[in-house]
Amino acid sequence: MQADKQDVLKRLNYIEGHLGGVRKMIEEDKYCVDILRQTYAIRKAIEKLESLLVDSHLHTCVPEGIAEGRGDEIIQELVQLYNLAGNR
Repeated sequence: MQADKQDVLKRLNYIEGHLGGVRKMIEEDKYCVDILRQTYAIRKAIEKLESLLVDSHLHTCVPEGIAEGRGDEIIQELVQLYNLAGNR
């Protein structure tokens, strides 16, 4: 992976911590709005993680793949990612 591994791991730890917090809040029957605030924070953290990974991929793996003659394959992967992101 070309993304800064330490930054990716830090973000994953943050997400895992928040998920554990949400689980605990649900187990303790905390106020729904407070739980939802945490789930929104998790979603934003995941979006930031995805952005970091996509940026890294576009700047490293994509040019390398095209240089290796795998342009069609690379484009298909990007189209699949675009569709997975719900942008279709």
